[in-house]
Amino acid sequence: MLYLLSNLSDVFGPFRLFEYVTFRAGGAALTAFLLVVLLGGWTARKLRALNAQAADRFEGLMPPEFIDKEKNRTPCMGGILLIGAVLVSALFWNVIVNPISLALIFSTLGFSLIGFYDDYQKVVHKNRDGMRGKWKLAMQFLVAVLAVGFLRYSSDAGALLDQMMVPFLKTPWFTCGYVTQPFAVLVIVGASNAVNLTDGKDGLATGCTIFCTLTYAAFAYLMGHRIFAEHLHIPYLAGAEEAMVFAAAVCGGCIGFLWHNCHPASMFMGDTGSLALGGAVGMLAVLVRQELLLLLVGGIFVMETVSVILQVASFRLTGKRIFLCTPIHHHFERLGWTETQIVVRFWILAGVFALMALATLKLR
Repeated sequence: MLYLLSNLSDVFGPFRLFEYVTFRAGGAALTAFLLVVLLGGWTARKLRALNAQAADRFEGLMPPEFIDKEKNRTPCMGGILLIGAVLVSALFWNVIVNPISLALIFSTLGFSLIGFYDDYQKVVHKNRDGMRGKWKLAMQFLVAVLAVGFLRYSSDAGALLDQMMVPFLKTPWFTCGYVTQPFAVLVIVGASNAVNLTDGKDGLATGCTIFCTLTYAAFAYLMGHRIFAEHLHIPYLAGAEEAMVFAAAVCGGCIGFLWHNCHPASMFMGDTGSLALGGAVGMLAVLVRQELLLLLVGGIFVMETVSVILQVASFRLTGKRIFLCTPIHHHFERLGWTETQIVVRFWILAGVFALMALATLKLR
């Protein structure tokens, strides 16, 4: 929306700044950050007044000494503020008529609404499991299919969606939309659920998401710059820089949310936030054609998800558990790590993974 001010640069010269994607990305990050920081205290108080605490999902599953009763009194659904700030910031700073902007905004909103309904079941009806798993997954796939389909038929990204890009290779591995598009849908849904699994400690998922979005913001900027894209042998996509602006809004919102979500948290984002953040990360990976690199960029999310898969598979096949508890951050908790140690060490790993992913730009 603010991009339109650049048309008035003849009247007031500084308005031409709104033409520059780096300026708009900075504005998007700052706007989301300020909205979350300034409204966070009020939001936490309102959620507490509404008794927006979810039923304890670990009751009966973990020893009592590992269940923090204080957390049970912390309101969830803070994702309403986080995702709301991100979307408002994107509406202000993105070029809204760009299909890439629309796909990111509406897919994030869609995943957030799914998470909101799930949280509503937990908070209002005190249903520990929330929305039925099959319906939840079906709705996630529906949002992802619509987003990928919209990109395929309404933007320049359509042709690129048919290409399977592999890190370290200069050219696509193969081109086949019947494979790459369903794969893109799986990536988006998988990322959404992976971030949701990681959201179990104060600031853990939020901090890791910051590193992911910063990484994909860099890829989006380079992909939308013809000279840089040709030099680095990555696909060029006109308008890809709008993904950078949106990623900056997500990053700014997450940094602001850490102000209230750091230990001890004044509120949790709940599925309203975590499903939407994961969906946004997955969409960014698809847009910059680096889905496979998400295994590295989102290394922490992969660790959390794989730990759950291995635990379930091992128990069903052998009757034995590999980890003391999953997702894996609970395993380290059972080993005696404090919450702060778990979160900070996972952040460090997330930063290392992000740097390794960026290094692949020169290894082609």
